[in-house]
Amino acid sequence: MAIRYVRKIGDEVLRKKAKPVTEINSHILTILEDMAQTMYLNDGVGLAANQIGVLRRLVVIDVGEGLLELINPEIVYEEGEQVGAEGCLSIPGVVGEVKRPKKVKVKYLDREGKEREIEGEDLLARALCHEIDHLNGVLFIDKAIRFLDEEEKEQVKEV
Repeated sequence: MAIRYVRKIGDEVLRKKAKPVTEINSHILTILEDMAQTMYLNDGVGLAANQIGVLRRLVVIDVGEGLLELINPEIVYEEGEQVGAEGCLSIPGVVGEVKRPKKVKVKYLDREGKEREIEGEDLLARALCHEIDHLNGVLFIDKAIRFLDEEEKEQVKEV
């Protein structure tokens, strides 16, 4: 396992659409492990492969309930609406309010290649949407309703 460099805003790889994973092999599993280690080291709740320069549809998420590894994730259902603060490891220092679905259902493959579904609400729904957006070259700043000032950002960190 290795810590990977997190690509920052302005890097063209963040705006590219990731390609589906066609074979789950040791290389893909190593990327997932590196992504998780990189996410945890940077105190993130999610990381998409684009963010480490890999254009494959891979996502890792941990909202405090354990590590999720998603291969070829796809939102198949969404309902409701929530507006909340989001940041991104690729856009340090920027926090914006983004409107997202309150609940989503995502279809994906696990590391054994089995098709799975996960339902997420609130923060998990937000994280799933945020990371899947990354796989499509979309950043949270593209969807932000407004950006928080320094005082507001401090309040978000304390929560």
